[in-house]
Amino acid sequence: MATRKTAARPNVSAEELLAYYRDMLLIRRFEEKAGQLYGMGLIGGFCHLYIGQEAVVVGLEAAAEEGDKRITSYRDHGHMLACGMDPNGVMAELTGRSGGYSKGKGGSMHMFSREKHFYGGHGIVAAQVPLGAGLAFADKYKGNGRVTFTYFGDGAANQGQVYETFNMAALWQLPAIFVIENNQYAMGTAQARSTSTPELYSRGAAFGIPGEVVDGMDVLAVKAAGDKAVRHCRAGKGPYILEIKTYRYRGHSMSDPAKYRTREEVQKMREERDPIAHVREMLLQGKHASEEDLKAIDKDIKKIVGDSAEFARESPEPALDELWTDIYAEA
Repeated sequence: MATRKTAARPNVSAEELLAYYRDMLLIRRFEEKAGQLYGMGLIGGFCHLYIGQEAVVVGLEAAAEEGDKRITSYRDHGHMLACGMDPNGVMAELTGRSGGYSKGKGGSMHMFSREKHFYGGHGIVAAQVPLGAGLAFADKYKGNGRVTFTYFGDGAANQGQVYETFNMAALWQLPAIFVIENNQYAMGTAQARSTSTPELYSRGAAFGIPGEVVDGMDVLAVKAAGDKAVRHCRAGKGPYILEIKTYRYRGHSMSDPAKYRTREEVQKMREERDPIAHVREMLLQGKHASEEDLKAIDKDIKKIVGDSAEFARESPEPALDELWTDIYAEA
């Protein structure tokens, strides 16, 4: 049966809290820079920014172990950075350059890293969900104790292939954590107007998959929920669903003016619920860091992001014969 129990916030060290702050800030500054480059015409096609949702992936990556896998949709830059992919390679791929993770052929939505166990980046809504189950099936077959984090949004939660996957994952007791990043608006329609079920995690009840709602604007709550889900999967109890309530500050993509919500609503979230500001306040109040310490971190992050943009500009475009490489997987 599905259960609704928002995870308690764990006790973390000052070093862990600083690491969460740094990782979220890297995603925020990187995405801001990506938005700038898009506006300058240096990034083409679609570009979906993760600004506002940083606590989701940072909290869950903190619960992961080496060898665990992750797969997601097209709003994927934050996931890449959180699992340790090089900002230079990510930004170069966004700009379609040969120094990118997919050698400039995948762009924003199609990057992979075997080294970091990151399997995309998928542009078809919910297509990554059955693929995530496949990754989890491979781990169960090998008996290696690994889990797969399969991310999808509230809009994708209405796709039929999601429920076919739930059924298979439950039948086969796959070590899959299904993460619904519920930013409440899908491509531009409020959840209440598109979804009959107010709590998306509860849809797992039909398949006997447990789950819970999590505050996605609180990285510690996400970390605690991630720890619980990981323990469940590693114990061989099958899949788990985390519906993580979050909020994106920008539109669905860079081309979306987001007229389906008010500026006042977005501003209220920024001022009262921002995940980075929340951790910043905890660091300052707990005397784990000073204002100067945090300014130094921001300066360091801005340099990393600036360097990634410069690397992307200097990296050449892929040669024409690159079109014929990486077509088939190596044996």
